[in-house]
Amino acid sequence: TGPMSSECLGNFMRITLNAEYFEDKYLFFSVVDQSGIAWELDEAMASQCGYTVTYSNWSNIEFRASALSCHSHLEKDVFIVTIQIKASHTPDMKNATTHLKSASCHYDPWSPRELVCESNYMEVSVKREVPQTVKDFIQDESEDWTFAFPATKASEASIWQIVFHQPEEKKALLVSDAWSAGYGLNTTNTRVVLRIPYTAAQVQLIEDQGITFSAVRSSMFYKQRWMILMVDTAVACPIDGVEYTNKTIIWTVPKYIQLLSAGATSFKDVLVEAGVDLHKLSAKEMASRKYVFLNDLNAITMKIPIGAKGGYYKTSVSSGQHGAKYTINLFLEHQWEDNKWGLTKHTIIKKIETPFERVELAIANNSNLSARLMNVTVGMFLPDVELVNLTIEGATVAVPEAVRHGYLTYEIRHANGSKAYVIQVPLDAPSIKKEYMSADMRSYTLNVTLVFITHPTSETFAVPVITVSAVKDAVLPSVRGFCDGRNIHLVIIHGNVDKNWLPFISDWHLTPEAAQKYNYALRDNGTHLTVSVPFLSSHVSYEDFHTSGIKASLHLTLKDGITLANRKDFSISCRFSPSELIQCLPNGTVVITAVKWVGVEDLDTSLFVLRDRRCKPSLVTEKTATFKFSVNTCGTSRKARAYTTMTYENDVLYFRPGNDTPVYQLKFVCWYAIEQTVDVQYESKRNPPPSVKPGFGSLDLSLKIFKEKSYSESYQESEYPVVKYLKEALYFEVELLQPKDVRLELNLDDCWATNSQSQDSLLQWPIIINGCENHEDSYRTVFHEVNYSLRVKFPQHLKRFEVRMFTFVQGTALLEE
Repeated sequence: TGPMSSECLGNFMRITLNAEYFEDKYLFFSVVDQSGIAWELDEAMASQCGYTVTYSNWSNIEFRASALSCHSHLEKDVFIVTIQIKASHTPDMKNATTHLKSASCHYDPWSPRELVCESNYMEVSVKREVPQTVKDFIQDESEDWTFAFPATKASEASIWQIVFHQPEEKKALLVSDAWSAGYGLNTTNTRVVLRIPYTAAQVQLIEDQGITFSAVRSSMFYKQRWMILMVDTAVACPIDGVEYTNKTIIWTVPKYIQLLSAGATSFKDVLVEAGVDLHKLSAKEMASRKYVFLNDLNAITMKIPIGAKGGYYKTSVSSGQHGAKYTINLFLEHQWEDNKWGLTKHTIIKKIETPFERVELAIANNSNLSARLMNVTVGMFLPDVELVNLTIEGATVAVPEAVRHGYLTYEIRHANGSKAYVIQVPLDAPSIKKEYMSADMRSYTLNVTLVFITHPTSETFAVPVITVSAVKDAVLPSVRGFCDGRNIHLVIIHGNVDKNWLPFISDWHLTPEAAQKYNYALRDNGTHLTVSVPFLSSHVSYEDFHTSGIKASLHLTLKDGITLANRKDFSISCRFSPSELIQCLPNGTVVITAVKWVGVEDLDTSLFVLRDRRCKPSLVTEKTATFKFSVNTCGTSRKARAYTTMTYENDVLYFRPGNDTPVYQLKFVCWYAIEQTVDVQYESKRNPPPSVKPGFGSLDLSLKIFKEKSYSESYQESEYPVVKYLKEALYFEVELLQPKDVRLELNLDDCWATNSQSQDSLLQWPIIINGCENHEDSYRTVFHEVNYSLRVKFPQHLKRFEVRMFTFVQGTALLEE
């Protein structure tokens, strides 16, 4: 049929554009006159010249022209209309294709008066007759009888003036002024035409039988040869009269409107017909569609069930919600005779649109879990809806771009014109949220927002799609553990559910910083998480004690990274030799560490004592207390065994306040040999003096400043520079990190301070000279003893000293670099 087709519908011509041909194109309408000039068609010109462009039944575009439109060519009872349409894929109309369509329609007979109520204008045409000459009429302004637009020529008859009858006054306009005001005036060989937009200044709202009409009362004066003639060009069109009751549209139009019947005293119906889309329907056709058509004495009524054949639903959006409206294009033709006009034909075109009604959309999860594919169907939609965007993890992407994110979308069209959209995305797409449920189940959550647009209104609405699928594919983390002589090791093999799980020991989050503070080892290479904890530490539980060993347990929990809910518990228990708690040094010094057993967690380890209660622990943690003392002190008892061994015994005790019976007792013994024979080979020889041979190697050293004399917490990198007042103490620690050789001892030779970051600054002050304090210093450097502890394994590898804060001055002036 080509891109356009035409149809003759009484005193209208309709040209319908092929929706598939013009789909997704920008259109530019023009009307071509008899001289071949194309006149650009806009809303103002359309309502002034008798043209209407509408979108109907979703995407179809219709062009309607009145038989008396400005540019139609009239030949007897045939009118010819030519339109030009330019179509382009871009709004700037580049590379546009041009289409011409010319069609002719026969219309006969004409009634003496014809009234047309179109959607964008009112039109009245009256048959020209030769009444009496208007008496005493004086022309007070010159009139151009050859006014050029719309292509009228000076002929035997042309309009001179129009007078609008308002309740308060009459207003006369010349033709040129009326055209400038938007009115359409013209004459043919047999008729006088007036066309009025609904927005014109002289339009009045009147009420007749409870129905509001848009109306204009006017008289037109035109010349015929040397006579001035006047015709009544009143017109009225109903603008309401529609009700919605019980899913039914009720349209009522009064008959014999007073404005159109002024001066008439008798009326007679000649013809009353109605239809849809300018097609008249018979009584049988109306009944088959369940229409009700009533022609009463004073009114004509049509009742249309909402959703009935002849109308159509279109998508509508209200407050961002998806819904629909039912639309039907009714028309009514009423012909009557009266004793003033004779026959009048009144044609009313009425587009009725029902109120917005929300439409729920179904979201179906049809995921193919065996293929690891989420598949969601969203619908149903009317054909005027198009999916344009997807919002994925807060980012809005167009449909073609969504493919790169793993989202494939396509339409499913149904025979009745409706359609649904399918969204497919792999389970392993980054935007799919995966959560561990229980046992071996994981949940996969698709959370995407679909953005749609309606055509041709360009309204948008969004549909959130959240679907969850449970898949039996969870792999939980597993664990293996082992112990060496001094440490407990847990190796956790990651599964596919613990990516965001956090390791906790008790309620303590095990971060790399926290592990370093407690001298724990924490390593995660992506597949394995390894935790190493010393046997004597605050987070180890000691469950029982036998001479065969101490049972120590480490409990680790993996918690959800968001809710902190427990996800998986791991534990390992090992037996350590009791000798790990005690050191019997050759010089008679004993170092004993007491541990707090499970079941007595309320004990304060700082209150542990030896038999001599004046002997307190030298190092305390939450679960341990370490004592260092001589075998001849702290109430230690001595006993000889078989004259070869001397044993020293003592107890670590805990007493509750006011009670002399200990609730905790740890007995320990040291054995020393009384006599020991050692073979010594001696040879007299003059040996050369000892010498040191130079060698090559690397030493890894660290210099730290600590916050307190206890040397328990050092300043972190983020806390520098450290701000101190004059004479405040600074606690320094120098440590040999590598190599960890017990034969090595760290000694400090020289240490100096500068007032800049350069160690070679000329402005210096010695703090340590040849391993000793600077005797010229007002506040001399103080050296602190380094003892064995959980953190210090090799005391000989550390040196600690204290310096009072000072500044560089000369006289009273501050020296700067």
